[in-house]
Amino acid sequence: MNPSTIGGLNKLPENEKRAIYARYIPGELIEKFNLPELAPDKDLLQFRFAPGSSDVEMYLYHRIGFQDPLLYAHLTDTLNGQIHVLLYILNDPEAPRFDVDKMPDGSSTRFGTLKRNIEAEKAAMDHGLAPGQVRHGLRLLQPATAAFEEFLTSLGHDMYYVEPLYYHNAVIFERYGFTYQVGKRRMEAIHAGFQEGGELHQRLDASNPFRSLQALNSIRLRSWAIHDGILGEPFTNVTMYKRIGKSANISTTPGCGW
Repeated sequence: MNPSTIGGLNKLPENEKRAIYARYIPGELIEKFNLPELAPDKDLLQFRFAPGSSDVEMYLYHRIGFQDPLLYAHLTDTLNGQIHVLLYILNDPEAPRFDVDKMPDGSSTRFGTLKRNIEAEKAAMDHGLAPGQVRHGLRLLQPATAAFEEFLTSLGHDMYYVEPLYYHNAVIFERYGFTYQVGKRRMEAIHAGFQEGGELHQRLDASNPFRSLQALNSIRLRSWAIHDGILGEPFTNVTMYKRIGKSANISTTPGCGW
């Protein structure tokens, strides 16, 4: 019987845990890029899981030596043994790249949370990307979610948690059936703040490209404004969860488009 936690999986022999973790790669991704049998392939499918640790990072590449993975995922255990998704990224390797993740000198920005490459961020925003994206996504979140939930079910779980790094991530998770453990009132307050006469509405003063009035009714552009500091504090303390096979039907952004 498989362990039910990341910590437990990490104690398995290398080939076993690689095969189990590879289950949450969506089949559509494997087909789209004509990938080989992945579990034993340590070039295209890379993991970081220290012995005895309770977290794992996965990097799936479509080509050896390519700069960005198709899929990056960072999972950890909660204190009560649930699975917590800290970060999940799908990249289109054929799309243009924007260096929002690094400064001109090559140092990391931690996706703009530590420091910001403003010129790269402006270019990314103008190209239709959201904060933190270095490339457009693959529009495979639906099958990716389904594959991940099948993986969790095989481990005996019926729910899991996510940590939205940005405002737009939280809204996307809502639309995929998640609800809030922490942060729903914060999300509702942000939406209210962008309404006519609201505090955030008034701060959209076009003082820089990230604070245009277009952000009023755009989830993506609101997220850029929030990333730019319009809240007066970082976007943090939001944790969401989903019960597998069920949708919470939550929306904190009624009437707001992407």
